[in-house]
Amino acid sequence: MAGGSDAVEATSLSCAKCGKPAHLQCPKCVELKLPREGAAFCSQDCFKASWGSHKSVHLKAKLSTPSHENHGERNSDSPNDGWLYCLKKGQARTPKIPHFDWTGPLRPYPISKRRPVPAHIEIPDWSIDGIPKIEPNSELQHIVEIKTPDQIARMRETCRIARQVLDAAARVVRPGITTDEIDAVVHDATIAAGGYPSPLNYHFFPKSCCTSVNEVICHGIPDARKLEDGDIVNVDVTVYYKGVHGDLNETFFVGNVDEASKRLVQCTYECLEKAIAAVKPGVRFREIGEIISRHASMSGLSVVRSYCGHGIGNKSVGVMKAGQTFTIEPMINSGVWRDRMWPDGWTAVTADGKRSAQFEHTMLVTDTGVEVLTARLPSSPNVFPWLNS
Repeated sequence: MAGGSDAVEATSLSCAKCGKPAHLQCPKCVELKLPREGAAFCSQDCFKASWGSHKSVHLKAKLSTPSHENHGERNSDSPNDGWLYCLKKGQARTPKIPHFDWTGPLRPYPISKRRPVPAHIEIPDWSIDGIPKIEPNSELQHIVEIKTPDQIARMRETCRIARQVLDAAARVVRPGITTDEIDAVVHDATIAAGGYPSPLNYHFFPKSCCTSVNEVICHGIPDARKLEDGDIVNVDVTVYYKGVHGDLNETFFVGNVDEASKRLVQCTYECLEKAIAAVKPGVRFREIGEIISRHASMSGLSVVRSYCGHGIGNKSVGVMKAGQTFTIEPMINSGVWRDRMWPDGWTAVTADGKRSAQFEHTMLVTDTGVEVLTARLPSSPNVFPWLNS
């Protein structure tokens, strides 16, 4: 049971999945003080099997809770309730919006407190203080690791979990929901699967995913702002499970989006697809960037140069070899490629305030080509119109 929740008392409660006598209870339902009926389970297996439908109960409860219309105003007046603006890479908070020469119409909103991670969840070595212990002195700083069959099997499992977590987030994207509420869905789905929510730096960045809206290129912090009709939002998910990471992201439409934004998002998706198609042993990693740049430029768009895809468990340089794992994540801007950093120290935005989109997959180089470990599943929501054409 996620969170190691207390056992349900000896009553007539039945498992919400199979109907057997229930001995465990969903910890999120306990936290939200929801009725025990429908929240009790006989085992971890039944809880996990029910998670896809059961988690909607939590979201409905949160959305039905009365809240103030102006989150920023409420949070500025109540600095002790946990809703504060983020500064200095998450190491500082303030009740007032920071002064900054904002490049576009978007503004940061206050963020909520860090969501707890149950004690039974395996955590990476940097999670305590934000400082990696093994990696800096590892030989992987100098060589490109070829994953063992066991490592590949664990990565397949972890990446599948990451895909299911992102799909859960995709299902709740709509006008009126806050990115903090999206983060809650990601957090709960990750924990329920036994994984650790592992975005850029969970120690100082107290969220379970990145949510990058409109002119935000990457690393946007989930906050109290409600998504508006016409927005685009990228949700970036990283799951740590069984000692390995699964990493992917997608950019979603919020309600009715203008044609320019639709073209931007579709072109970014195509950039990733074309890059993946080129992956196989013997290909130079730098060729991926050339493919992405060529396709974006043909559409009159620019490629962000300050950030790029990365190795998963290795420094991916040189020529691709079977057994290597890495991500490709094109970040494409409507205007100039240059970026600016918000006062929070994480949020990268376009220098001209125009919109940006991003897509990402984790992949494995095989003997004959590539296996996309975070590929869409038959159950994945079809939120991209061009996939129907």
